[in-house]
Amino acid sequence: MRVLNLLYNYQYNMNQVMRYSFKIALLLLFPFFGWAQNTIVNITPEKFSKEIDAFPIDAADGWVFHKGNDSNWSKTGIDTKGWEKLKPTDLSEKYADKNGRVEGWFRIKVALDSSLLNKVVYVELGQWAATAFYVDGELVAARGNMGEKGKGFREYNGGLDPQTIRFDTSTTHIFSLHFVGYLDPSPPYDVKTQSLNKVIRLGGPNYTYRLSNNYKTVYTFLTSWVVVCTILSVLFWLLLFQNPKEKNLFWIALYTSTLAIYTYYYAIDPSGKSFSENKIYRIIGWFVQVPSLHLLLPILLIKVFKRKINSRLILILIILNVLNGIGAYSTHSFEMTFRIIFGSSAIFVMGICFYYVITSWKNLRGAQWAIVGGLIFTATIYLVSFIMGLISPNGLGSQYYNLLYSTVRTLGFPFSLLIYVSMRFKEMIHEVQANAQTVVELSEEKKVQAENQQKILEVEVARQTSEIRLTLENLKSTQSQLIQSEKMASLGELTAGIAHEIQNPLNFVNNFSEVNTELLDELGEEADKGNLEEVKAIAKDIKDNEQKINHHGKRADAIVKGMLQHSRSSSGTKEPTDINALCDEYLRLSYHGLRAKDKSFNAALKTDFDTTIGNINIIPQDIGRVILNLINNAFYAVDEKKRSGIEGFEPTVSVSTKKIKGKVEIKVSDNGNGIPQKVLDKIFQPFFTTKPTGQGTGLGLSLSYDIVKAHDGELKVNTVENKGTEFIIQLST
Repeated sequence: MRVLNLLYNYQYNMNQVMRYSFKIALLLLFPFFGWAQNTIVNITPEKFSKEIDAFPIDAADGWVFHKGNDSNWSKTGIDTKGWEKLKPTDLSEKYADKNGRVEGWFRIKVALDSSLLNKVVYVELGQWAATAFYVDGELVAARGNMGEKGKGFREYNGGLDPQTIRFDTSTTHIFSLHFVGYLDPSPPYDVKTQSLNKVIRLGGPNYTYRLSNNYKTVYTFLTSWVVVCTILSVLFWLLLFQNPKEKNLFWIALYTSTLAIYTYYYAIDPSGKSFSENKIYRIIGWFVQVPSLHLLLPILLIKVFKRKINSRLILILIILNVLNGIGAYSTHSFEMTFRIIFGSSAIFVMGICFYYVITSWKNLRGAQWAIVGGLIFTATIYLVSFIMGLISPNGLGSQYYNLLYSTVRTLGFPFSLLIYVSMRFKEMIHEVQANAQTVVELSEEKKVQAENQQKILEVEVARQTSEIRLTLENLKSTQSQLIQSEKMASLGELTAGIAHEIQNPLNFVNNFSEVNTELLDELGEEADKGNLEEVKAIAKDIKDNEQKINHHGKRADAIVKGMLQHSRSSSGTKEPTDINALCDEYLRLSYHGLRAKDKSFNAALKTDFDTTIGNINIIPQDIGRVILNLINNAFYAVDEKKRSGIEGFEPTVSVSTKKIKGKVEIKVSDNGNGIPQKVLDKIFQPFFTTKPTGQGTGLGLSLSYDIVKAHDGELKVNTVENKGTEFIIQLST
């Protein structure tokens, strides 16, 4: 709720005298009004504001108040002759106990216009206090904790939370409000300011919609303040960094930085925080705002106008800052004293600023006039704001125009600083140009020296360029060596698997060779006996065995060729390749290779190959390296998870292929620990690895990614921590 009141907070500071006069007039007229409880307040649609569709019923005449607490005071038939006529907005410290706590009941009799029957009406209770709202003795809404039933007191600071009511038939009702709050130390917003008038208010059917739009408008303007001040602050600091000799930039950057912090504090909505927490916001705000206005502004003008700093003046400004800081934490009893101090110090500072403007008037030059214009513009805006506040409590009228006006008032002087800096840099450019012209005109000797220096620089640039080229060539050579090292490392991982795969066909060759030797001996014996049928049978067995020997010999030959193909440099030529056979071969080679190094390693292998794919055009050596790298990583992941001792865990690595919309999709998945999200974006970067030192070069996935991209494909990864990882290769058919 604080946000909607930001625009109007300054009006209290300007118009307090008029408000007190208005209240005195009400007190003088008080005897002429009848008893409050007998007064009926008519609630008609015309009383709801057009801007947010709300009726400030807490400021309406007709309220009566009784200090203390009695649950029967919410009922309709009680006698209120002993009650005091008092609006919730007029609540003050005189009703509080020695601890600053106020507790009491408000009642008012209302008559609803028939047009409001059977329609939604909103009731919104204010912040910084605990309240309970009753209609005809029935509790409708409660906010905060009133300290009853053994529970501690807790004010409500929960933000916008209107309660809906629907009146069906009766138009006359009794509204009761139970109020508990602390006025000393003062709540976040003083009870005598306009911003605390919203103790309770009614909203029409469009209340929440219009209030939401107001929130958006206010936040848009406040955000623009913060963004503009922050951008200017960063810009000035960057300019100072690039131009450290321009000392005025330091004070300009410091001033805009404090202003940016203050606008950020001003835009913060402290709803949901306790009084003490809101005090912290208030202290931060004053200690940031006051130095930016009361200390840095005069120093900034002194520096820009090239005047001497008066130590006594700075001491006075520091004392005023301390007094304002103390006042920021003062109770309501000292609120007026604090405002007098703040107002006096503000007038004092503005007087100092205009003193320096007037006394420096004849000596002002160029960009300095931008500062003077910004100061005069801002002072004029504040003066107009003060006059408008005296004429109308709502300032310029609509919220949009007040916000626009406040934006111009807040950002006017910072923009004048931007104009000053731009003009100052233009002057600096002219100064540099003039100095450059002077240098050119000094002598021909210096020109020759400059040319010689240029030649020296050219030689130096050529030398450094040569060194850079040599370094680049060394880097390329090192990169090639690393890539070859990665290839040989993957070949080394395959060696054990290849040995296992070759051993099987060789065993078959040896076994069938021995059998054939025995069969040949039997063939000779049967031939000597003249048993022709047995000879034919033995000859057929020998032929079958020879076919098996030939088959397994070719199998061994294919394995050796595959190993040679993997080890040699890629020719870069694509050729039709059975992707299913390639995946199956590297899966088994990788698995047996790991088994050869670690007999305890074991994992379930799952394959699901789409037989409709056929051959696809790829560079088999390159894609084979990609598949091998992904499978090796999968085995490493499940082995690591197995070693962590998770009970019932079964390592599983799956390889599948599928043809989808003209593309072949190869998936390598595991049920390992997955890849942490914080490193997921880095896994395809060169030299990045999650393996311990010495167990990985960090090039495997990087090279795999480049190979797949060179095939106009994609390499993607899906992972869930503690669940597993799935790498997907997509290639065109």
